[in-house]
Amino acid sequence: MQTPTYQAIPTTETINNNNNNFTTNPTNSIHQPPHLNPLFQSKLAQLAFPLAPLVQLTTGAIHPSFPRTMLAFWLLTPSQLDSLAEFYHQRYPSRWTNQYPCPITWPEGMGLLEKRRRMGRFIGLRGCEVPWGGELEEEVMAMMGQSEEEIAEEARRARGGGGGGGDEVGEVRAKMGWWF
Repeated sequence: MQTPTYQAIPTTETINNNNNNFTTNPTNSIHQPPHLNPLFQSKLAQLAFPLAPLVQLTTGAIHPSFPRTMLAFWLLTPSQLDSLAEFYHQRYPSRWTNQYPCPITWPEGMGLLEKRRRMGRFIGLRGCEVPWGGELEEEVMAMMGQSEEEIAEEARRARGGGGGGGDEVGEVRAKMGWWF
């Protein structure tokens, strides 16, 4: 494994006009790090992106743990996330909960990633929306109070396809509209 070498960048430089030799003062030289990967530089710029703090509706105060940058957001601990949710009236529903631009629910027993995702959505970060899949289906079904099978059966009944062969004329009439 080869060790990276650093080249000294001269801070003072004199030119000998007679033979065009460059001489440097080695005591005043600084070390330049090797060329950084552009993807790494891009990620550093993303993590340094500043976040605008939210103010509490009742007092106008900003939570002391509110992340000022994206890096600080990714470093929030579960207890800090719980504290933020409580400070901004999201942990326990109150009359202030739905007054924020993007209110969230904060159920007990969430893991760190779920807490971070919900808090990110609350403060307006892109990519923190509700993921598609099991969680969304469970939330929708819980709100509707019906299982997937019950919803499908209700849709079949609404279409008139109760399963007994159906009425072909009724189906054609439904497809063709008023001119049939």
